[in-house]
Amino acid sequence: MKIQKLFQRTRFGIFAIFGGIVLSTSALCLYTVDTQLSAEYEINSKNIAKTVADSSVDILLNRDMATLQSLVDQFVEIQGIRYIYITSETGEYLAHTFVPGIPEEILRSDHRNTEPVERELPGLGNFIEVGSPILAGVAGTVHVGMDLDVVALKITRAIGQQVYLVSIILVIGVLASIWLVNLAAKPLGELLAYAVELARDNDEQSLPDREVLARDDEVGHLARLFLYVARNGPRPDALEATPQG
Repeated sequence: MKIQKLFQRTRFGIFAIFGGIVLSTSALCLYTVDTQLSAEYEINSKNIAKTVADSSVDILLNRDMATLQSLVDQFVEIQGIRYIYITSETGEYLAHTFVPGIPEEILRSDHRNTEPVERELPGLGNFIEVGSPILAGVAGTVHVGMDLDVVALKITRAIGQQVYLVSIILVIGVLASIWLVNLAAKPLGELLAYAVELARDNDEQSLPDREVLARDDEVGHLARLFLYVARNGPRPDALEATPQG
């Protein structure tokens, strides 16, 4: 005889606990990885912008625009960098990597701004742009655009690996909990079956003798108590103590 209803809430509670652990862990991983990778890419973009700014000082002083364009073309080959453009102190575009031309949103932006800015460029995607001044802004500004789609892909991969691990732990934990619950339910089922046999058997000599009687736990104690009551009946003082309706 199976004991199902008694452990329904227990199983539901176990599922809820493991589900809450998975959701909270996944949310924490998502937030942590997203924050750390985004911050890392932003720092890398700033470092690249500063490197370009430092490397372009002599080039700008010599007004060698071809070398300046070659410089920005080299840096744009780095993974994650989608565009670089350099403006003069007056806002003139000295070099850029846009093909075929500079987007309107870039043209409308403040060329002196060096703070991180998120941009959505039609036909290109979503970017985070950082800037670095050249000679404290006297010689112009370098702007670097980092592709957020690349950042999102790396975040997805990093989170996916952690979610796989958490999901495996969830499945193993749920299966283990079911096994443990069934392990606890089995002796109770044996006790229930034994009590039913005692109730059906009116012949004192043929009262069943089961392995459940040999158990050294609460189930065994209850089984022996049921057997004692079946053979001897309830004690008179127990009957007197029973409240009357």
